[in-house]
Amino acid sequence: MKKLTCIGGALTGVLFSFPIMAAELRIGLQDDPDVLDPHQSRTFVGRIVYAGLCDKLVDITPELEIVPQLATDWEWSDDASQLVMDLREGVVFHDGTPFDAQAVVANIERAMTLPESRRRSELASVDTVEATGDYQVTFTLTSPDASLLAQLTDRAGMMLSPEAFEEMGANFGSNPVCSGPMRFVERVQQDRIVLEKFEDYWNAENIFIDRVTYLPIPDATVRLANLRSGDINMLERLAASDATAVQNAANLTYEEVVGLGYQALYVNIDNGPRADNPMGNDNRLRQAFSLAIDRDAINQVVFEGTQSPGNQPFPPSSPWYNADIPVPERDVEAARALMQEAGFERLEVELQVGNNPVQMQMMQVVQSMVAEAGFDVRLQATEYTTLLSEQTAGNFQLSRSDWSGRIDPDGNLHQFVTCEGGINDVRYCNPEVDALLDEARTFTEPSARKERYDAATQILQDDMPVIYLGHQSYIWAMDEAIEGFVPSPDGMIRLTGMQIAE
Repeated sequence: MKKLTCIGGALTGVLFSFPIMAAELRIGLQDDPDVLDPHQSRTFVGRIVYAGLCDKLVDITPELEIVPQLATDWEWSDDASQLVMDLREGVVFHDGTPFDAQAVVANIERAMTLPESRRRSELASVDTVEATGDYQVTFTLTSPDASLLAQLTDRAGMMLSPEAFEEMGANFGSNPVCSGPMRFVERVQQDRIVLEKFEDYWNAENIFIDRVTYLPIPDATVRLANLRSGDINMLERLAASDATAVQNAANLTYEEVVGLGYQALYVNIDNGPRADNPMGNDNRLRQAFSLAIDRDAINQVVFEGTQSPGNQPFPPSSPWYNADIPVPERDVEAARALMQEAGFERLEVELQVGNNPVQMQMMQVVQSMVAEAGFDVRLQATEYTTLLSEQTAGNFQLSRSDWSGRIDPDGNLHQFVTCEGGINDVRYCNPEVDALLDEARTFTEPSARKERYDAATQILQDDMPVIYLGHQSYIWAMDEAIEGFVPSPDGMIRLTGMQIAE
């Protein structure tokens, strides 16, 4: 299959239509995933692929309730220091090895100890995990952690074949072996990821798709053109500007839901030599940059009013939002005053951004806004997985990235801003913030947790290692023949129950 490309706003290339099997689903992704190892990966689109490839201990419903998947039930001890999970019997991994308590132990220990693992901070409260029966595991915690169960609904709870990862080590992602409804077939970087139905899946009777191909197509216009031509059956993250056209199309279906995450700019605070620049060294400049941005205007101009302006890791509609710190109005004069206080009339800033048109448009709007306050922003467009690699390596000053969000507030904060956080690419470190966020994990009472998150958010508003911009909605477009797709606030495409009508 050859995909369209877009040069200078014009479509080029040729669409080739192949015969379509009724049970073959082709999904257009906004980006190409990074490594297909749940313990190492961090991209949102990678999680979409995992929804077909890797089952988790627990899952979430569209109503954000935690429900069984590979764990059938669970119970906390009275003092919340232990979590006991009973496991589903009769499950096998794609390589035929059995899923049992020992497999869970091996997975959790790998996620906690693999040098390349990004799940360590998510499981930091786990002291030990033990097989307390053939199909039962017990997590013993160093202290109560209200976030742990929610962490297990995502990559920290995905189960991989121990035989496969012990053999392949850190190269597991080149041929991932999980226990989900689909097994891995092939991957061609920047072109496709192919999965096919796993006949021995424990819930195979509810899987009606025989083959799934995920196609990275960064340009939203090109993704929609491929959908209209029949070259793909479905796309994720439709451009808001195309929403009305899809809603009015007789042969297409439109779905939308407000997400759990945020859009943000990450400022390199202490990640290598490139952090030694005025933006990284002076929080007044970061505050000035933020004050120069009109978040509501971005929502209207770029996202057709479908997003929610924001200034925190939680949207204003969330119960975890700190109402004492409302989304700021744009104040160019205040921004200039802060710049002058920091000793600058004008300042050059390099900002890396993913190479898709919506993100570029968003940052071009920001570029124009902050220029009025004295910031001369140079945009550096790059492929998204490369952008994330550069963030990890510290090869950036400012970097534009989204976070898809988690149902527990810990998942939107802890790993990004604690000193040892697994995705703390900016290398921000404030022991007071660490203490507050660690304490928040130990409480089950929401009011006690919120008190800590509020206090941490106040500190982060002053230090501003992350400049929050808003909160995205997930928008899908698909062929009218697709049935059974259920939109979820986590943005995932779950294959259970989905089918393509003939």
